[in-house]
Amino acid sequence: VADAISGGRPGARHEDVQDYITRLTDIEKIATSYEEVEKAFALQAGREVRVVVIPEKISDDELPKLIHDIAQRISKEVMVPGAVKITAIRETRYSESTMTSPQN
Repeated sequence: VADAISGGRPGARHEDVQDYITRLTDIEKIATSYEEVEKAFALQAGREVRVVVIPEKISDDELPKLIHDIAQRISKEVMVPGAVKITAIRETRYSESTMTSPQN
């Protein structure tokens, strides 16, 4: 019984390296197939995905739908052991520097 419970954990059983790489690549391809997505990173054997969006192409209010759509596609198209957590990162940065003129 203990072996069955332990073996039921996501990623607990041995997996072929090529299958592992293919799964991570497929997850990242799904996420980056959306025009609002700039980059995607599959982490923790594909159980977590970080999605970096282009701030000019999507608002904060639209993010939940995008993440939901990505999650639905991953669950239908990729065999992932366990749940997948998807986190969107929408960040805008502004910076400015000053130049100090030499004093006489």
